Amino acid sequence: MSAPFQVAILTVSDRCARGEGEDRSGPALAERVAEGLAGEVVATDCVPDEVDRIEACLRRWALESPRPHLILTTGGTGFTRRDRTPEATLAVVERRAPGLQEWIRARGAEKTPFAYLSRGEAGTLGETLIVNLPGSLKGATESFDALLPLLPHALRLLRDPGDAHPTSGPIAPA
Repeated sequence: MSAPFQVAILTVSDRCARGEGEDRSGPALAERVAEGLAGEVVATDCVPDEVDRIEACLRRWALESPRPHLILTTGGTGFTRRDRTPEATLAVVERRAPGLQEWIRARGAEKTPFAYLSRGEAGTLGETLIVNLPGSLKGATESFDALLPLLPHALRLLRDPGDAHPTSGPIAPA
């Protein structure tokens, strides 16, 4: 049996970072990682909606220990002036993965057109995949659930480029 995927979860929230609000999305994502991905959460943090703080955390996790396979961010993907997670993500990734966000938004739009208001980004830094998710509990968990069928193969490819491509049929909608 192979080792579980290692995942870090970064909550981006001014209120949470000040200790004025409870982080509900981060813990819910941790549960989904354990159950759906059979993954191990190796790091969590909560930072304010500040590009430099988000960038620093993403770089530290992706390039230093524990070097998770996947970093999920939750929050800061909307249209308010303080929502800056996509900008911080684009500043650190080496290669964008726009198809992942296209998939997330398309699956979300099956439930609400507001899914298209997410400005989330995805990409790789070293051998780590970084994916932005909405900050709301429902948005974060539904987005992760939509992404789940794609994650194992994507994460294996990042660590072992010689991995064979899947031979099964098309992925069923989440």
